[in-house]
Amino acid sequence: MMNTQLTLNTLLERAEKYFPKKEIISRTHAGMNRFTYAQFGKRTRSLASALEKLGVIRGDKIGTLAWNDHRHLEAYFAIPSMGAVLHTINIRLSVEHLTYIIRNAEDKILLIDKDFVPLIEQIKDNIPSVKAFVIMTDEEQLPDTTLAPVYHYEAIVSEGDENYAFPADLNENEAAGMCYTSATTGNPKGVLYTHRSIVLHSITLGLADTLAISESDIAMPVVPMFHVNAWGMPFAGVWFGTTLVLPGPSFTPKILAELIDSEGVTVTAGVPTVWLGLAQELETGKYATSSLTRVICGGSAAPLGLIRTYEEKFNIPFLHAYGMTETSPIVTVSRLKSYQQDLSNEEKLEIRAKQGLLVPGVEAKIVNENGEVKADGEDMGELLLRGPWITDSYYKEPEKTAETVKDGWLHTGDIATIDEEGFIKLVDRTKDLVKSGGEWISSVDLENALMAHEAVFEAAVVAVPHPRWQERPVAAVVLKDTYKDSVSKEDILEYLEPQFAKWWLPDDVIFMEEIPKTSVGKFLKRELREQLKDHLTSASK
Repeated sequence: MMNTQLTLNTLLERAEKYFPKKEIISRTHAGMNRFTYAQFGKRTRSLASALEKLGVIRGDKIGTLAWNDHRHLEAYFAIPSMGAVLHTINIRLSVEHLTYIIRNAEDKILLIDKDFVPLIEQIKDNIPSVKAFVIMTDEEQLPDTTLAPVYHYEAIVSEGDENYAFPADLNENEAAGMCYTSATTGNPKGVLYTHRSIVLHSITLGLADTLAISESDIAMPVVPMFHVNAWGMPFAGVWFGTTLVLPGPSFTPKILAELIDSEGVTVTAGVPTVWLGLAQELETGKYATSSLTRVICGGSAAPLGLIRTYEEKFNIPFLHAYGMTETSPIVTVSRLKSYQQDLSNEEKLEIRAKQGLLVPGVEAKIVNENGEVKADGEDMGELLLRGPWITDSYYKEPEKTAETVKDGWLHTGDIATIDEEGFIKLVDRTKDLVKSGGEWISSVDLENALMAHEAVFEAAVVAVPHPRWQERPVAAVVLKDTYKDSVSKEDILEYLEPQFAKWWLPDDVIFMEEIPKTSVGKFLKRELREQLKDHLTSASK
């Protein structure tokens, strides 16, 4: 067989050649922008040409701090297609972590949305590898800034060569992209993605039994483009000629609902907190959502009640998926098998609330101290993964790599079960399991049950030290506005009681205005545990 290279420039070239009329719809501070793939290709090549003039060479890391918009998408293809490495930077990280990852990656140039210029000004003297700053803005004039040397994105693109030819000798095993973990503990860890891994991952996103992204879709990635490459949707979407809707800066549930309505979005992807907020907005009944054929949810486990709300109340199919920064990220998708379509609605919902079946190309095993777990949906162990888009190392971190990648398997730190049909269900992170009196309690199962309560907007359960039982679960609950002051702790516990063994029930329910979250919208349980660490000890006195 021919030994052709799987490189990202071929994805862009296919879009230019076969889908020049298809659109990229981008919301920015200036309003809605529409570009054809033909225009997008020219701008992308011009950007690569401009970066080369700024001194970028093969293997250089180029950092981006940007919203989900057309300029960020241009960087997605220009940087790796010219042989450099796209480093998407989490805009919500602390100043300390931002400094760390830019230094660790040794970024040579930063492409910065205007909104984040003040953030980078704070650390400019501590990131010596950066030789130039390019500001991405709709305005003709650059903002006043202490960054130097500084360039206007639109100016350098307008002066670039729209016929720029990408290197013909790109190798599929060269690094193309780079992301860092969100660092709930310690410093973020870097993961390099190769051209080959991204291309193979993109193919998988188009399979009918995974996300089924296709040319006919109008896709809106809500998951940030700095978060594991927006789960690969921008790469796959461009390759397949998908119409892309990019929601831009500081979007709200109202903005998302309006875009779904006005643009006829067919598929969208984000974390559970996004879909909780959107569900509240859709309750107003102001929006047409019949175009949506699936909402993809990942990042953390979606509550069964949330799935039920979308499917039964809004008639919007809800698709559960699982992955992580180290896995590019898609590992499982929860789609029913053909012969499961005849099950009752409740049985189908229970299956689809699991993380699902492995996508083709990835292998898994779930192990505990006794070896591989039984496929009975109950025996728990750590999920181990391997495959062509699963990392085998952390960037410049041999010790952390040795702790996580063993005997060719990535140890995810996720505790899971697998049933007789092969459906994987995440029970918890190893650090989030509650060990009470020697027995394990799943915080995820309790959270899912809590968020099925009609009054609960969101809920998190953490292990709190207990003088007798070692640890006990405590629930933090945010009530929907219409139920505040009308639902008590006793109401919540009474609701849970029929669903769990008595010793599983939380020792307390604490009502909060907001649960702390990570930079990508997951519950920040480390902070919650710290807040509540003395709660049961002091309560017992």
